[in-house]
Amino acid sequence: MAEHATITAVLGPTNTGKTHYAVERMLAYRTGIIGLPLRLLAREVYDRIVALRGPSVVALVTGEERIVPPRAQYWVCTVEAMPRGMASDFLAVDEIQLCADPERGHVFTDRLLRSRGLHETLFLGSDTMRGIIADLVPQARFQRRERLSQLAYVGSKKISRMPARSAIVGFSVENVYAIAELLRRQKGGAAVVMGALSPRTRNAQVAMYQDGQVDYLVATDAIGMGLNLDVKHVAFAGLSKFDGRRMRALAPNELAQIAGRAGRFQTDGTFGVTADAPPLADEVADAIVNHRFTPLKRVNWRNVDLEFGSADRLMASLETAPDHTRLTRAREADDQTALRTLLDDPTISTRVHDARAVSLLWDICRIPDFRDISPGEHAALLGRIFGFLIEGAAIPDDWFARQISLVDRPADDIDTLSKRLAYVRTWTYVAQRSGWLADENHWREATRAVEDRLSDALHEALTKRFVDRRTSVLLRRLSEKERLVADVNDKGEVTVEGEFVGRLEGFRFRQDQAASQGEEKTLRQASLAALAPEFHLRADRFYNAPDPEIDFTEQGGLMWGEHAIGKLVSGADPLKPTVEAFVDEAAGDEIAAKVTRRLQHFIDRKIAMLFEPLTALSRDETFAGLARGFAFQLVEGFGLLRREGVAAEVKALDQEARGTLRKCGVRFGQFTIFMPLLLKPAPTRLRLVLWSLKEGLQEFPESPPPGLVTVPAAVDGPRGYDTMSGYRVAGDRMIRVDMLERLADQLRVEDSRGGFEAKADMLSITGMTLQQFADLMTGLGYSADRGERPKERPLPVVSDEVNTVPVAETAAAASEAPETSSEAGQPTDVPEITADKNGKTVTTAVAAPEAPPGADQPSDVPEETGGESAKTDEDAAQDVVADGALELADPDTPEIEVFYTFTWAPRRRSGPPRQARSGEKPRKSKSKPKVKKGEPPSNAREYSARPPQKDKIDPDNPFAAALMGLKDKS
Repeated sequence: MAEHATITAVLGPTNTGKTHYAVERMLAYRTGIIGLPLRLLAREVYDRIVALRGPSVVALVTGEERIVPPRAQYWVCTVEAMPRGMASDFLAVDEIQLCADPERGHVFTDRLLRSRGLHETLFLGSDTMRGIIADLVPQARFQRRERLSQLAYVGSKKISRMPARSAIVGFSVENVYAIAELLRRQKGGAAVVMGALSPRTRNAQVAMYQDGQVDYLVATDAIGMGLNLDVKHVAFAGLSKFDGRRMRALAPNELAQIAGRAGRFQTDGTFGVTADAPPLADEVADAIVNHRFTPLKRVNWRNVDLEFGSADRLMASLETAPDHTRLTRAREADDQTALRTLLDDPTISTRVHDARAVSLLWDICRIPDFRDISPGEHAALLGRIFGFLIEGAAIPDDWFARQISLVDRPADDIDTLSKRLAYVRTWTYVAQRSGWLADENHWREATRAVEDRLSDALHEALTKRFVDRRTSVLLRRLSEKERLVADVNDKGEVTVEGEFVGRLEGFRFRQDQAASQGEEKTLRQASLAALAPEFHLRADRFYNAPDPEIDFTEQGGLMWGEHAIGKLVSGADPLKPTVEAFVDEAAGDEIAAKVTRRLQHFIDRKIAMLFEPLTALSRDETFAGLARGFAFQLVEGFGLLRREGVAAEVKALDQEARGTLRKCGVRFGQFTIFMPLLLKPAPTRLRLVLWSLKEGLQEFPESPPPGLVTVPAAVDGPRGYDTMSGYRVAGDRMIRVDMLERLADQLRVEDSRGGFEAKADMLSITGMTLQQFADLMTGLGYSADRGERPKERPLPVVSDEVNTVPVAETAAAASEAPETSSEAGQPTDVPEITADKNGKTVTTAVAAPEAPPGADQPSDVPEETGGESAKTDEDAAQDVVADGALELADPDTPEIEVFYTFTWAPRRRSGPPRQARSGEKPRKSKSKPKVKKGEPPSNAREYSARPPQKDKIDPDNPFAAALMGLKDKS
């Protein structure tokens, strides 16, 4: 060291610019070395110097990283990796108070005692080291630096109330992860910084915080070692940590080192506690604020002048006691423990027979236990490496490659990736040792590449788990009080600042269901604030939208396209319901009123259009007296009234009143008083909704499918549903009221007392089979008696070459032919079979099975395919008869058909047949004896559904009413 060289101790609290000052002083010289406590901080300083002087003159040396250009002038190192014996103009050691650290203190103490620059030496650290440095380095000068900003204690805060730009400090990996997960749910996420992270992962996480992608940082006490971060508040989530041997409380000066990260340069900072950490004692908080701490009395020391003559001499030199009162022998470090373990192994100790072997074994024992496994497992790995190197050969490439390949798998969870990174750090450290591998440069690059891949994967995994970019972005923009930019695409998907937040359905915002519970409030706040302009634009479009774009559902909902935007609410007048709009509160009262007004216009016009006959009836002022009251009842019944319910009122109406009502579209039916125009599907659908609102139903019944004459009766339908749907219950089915009246007109002319059979027109009106029609008639109050009889057959036809006549008219076939003949022009059921019999040609029609009414009859003659023309009927018949496969129908075995005889049974109640109770005997049928067709009834008197009354004109018949008027005039 030159005679004019200076040694200066620059002491003071954090945020005094000590590290910045040291870098400036180093760059003022041609060469320099700076030792830093963490490789993370070393990488930060290296990047800063490279930015100023370029990479060609700056070296970076840590345990796992070595970047040494050929013309290196400035060396940035971790304290352990500082080159020994290298002369440089300038030398600095940062965080010199770590001389008191139980694990690493002896390394810092050695640098304090032995490392010097040719021209200038700086020791940077806390004021607590003043007495130690004065005693151990008497020639040192002292420079006091004051903090550039103020630090204040603010007590305890919940994590949910933590201010932005805060760092929360935990002292275990589990604690750090738990806090980060909580911040993700409540604040959008956090960056994670731990000493075990690789520089690449740590830098990526810090950059995410520094760039403002997240507003929170969760870290271990690694941030207390000089990392320069934009932190405004530091919160301790605990006040004790595990130091490798035991749990111990942090000293005030250790807390101050971490708390001092709050507030950088001239920006004030605060610190406090959170989570389960108890509040700081007043004296501790005051000491941190005013930077007054108990001076250190001793520092850790270990002999560095080691003797390698033998293993015993090496162990003895390591256990040498210090010769100064300020020095205390350091506790046994991991490297010394590994050495002791290996020397106890005979396979190792027998091979340590000279100084070279002892020195090699010691170098191997200094490989850090990055994997944090048991001492025995770590020692086993070190012994394997020693076995490779003691013979003078390098570590085998295939073995080393295999170790790397085991960890070169970047796809996995955070814990697994962290373990793999710890493993690869071991191999990176090995690759940095000179002479241990045959191709050192190759393996240094290979291990660095694996570490980079794992680092990137870990960064992505940490970000994915602990950062919700969407919530983070929205929170940041909200805190900046800037106008958020929202976009709604044609699918209704809402993005705010490019982040998907939910969907806009009508005028209600549906938040993204994937959002966690902690995110919901933030997302909704940001989304609704950004959607305010969209609400106004959408309200204008809706207000000007044509009515066909709006519709109502059968449950009373109001739709705009595919989105529900309101519902109908019962009003004072059943024909004038009100509306309730579905509009978010954030949209404002103006939007809600506009949507409500447009919906009310829509439903009012819809009712006026579909119920025009009914609304005209309600406004008609020509009605008076009973007619006016009856019109009011019809309006209240939405245009349909069951006749039995208003029989007295109908009977009281005179012909003039009835005529006036008919002119307004009212039809007086035998079963229902109704307005035919209101039976169409659209009015029926709306009528059921309005009626359900009036009745206060929780679930509205749906309207029957349009176009059906009969439908199954609703099993659990509300009372009056059949009438409101335009149907009437008859047995297990309901029949439309207008078709029922047409059927009633046909039933009037039938003998309902003596019995009658269903006509084809009756089945055609209802579209039913005979069995279904019988059930319907039973539901209308008729009894249906089932019977069987031979089915009438068409007469066979006798044909010669010229004429064709019925078999009954020929003597030759008189005894074999049926008594009836088919009608002229009537198509037969199947192809006629023609055969020669007694010199005549006989053609017989074979009856096909009866098809249900309205069903298509099958084709009489199946088509022939395959290129051959179909045979003629005659050829086919001759073939069949010749083979004996088909004979003429036997008249002695007639085909049986089912028929029903209907008689009026007024005592039977309308609806499904009564079910017999348990144990009850079935009732005997009271139906009258069957009456054969063509015979008069036993009482020789004819009855009908409405017996004729002499000298009394049916008031419901408009022609009869006119006839009555003529009689009155005469």
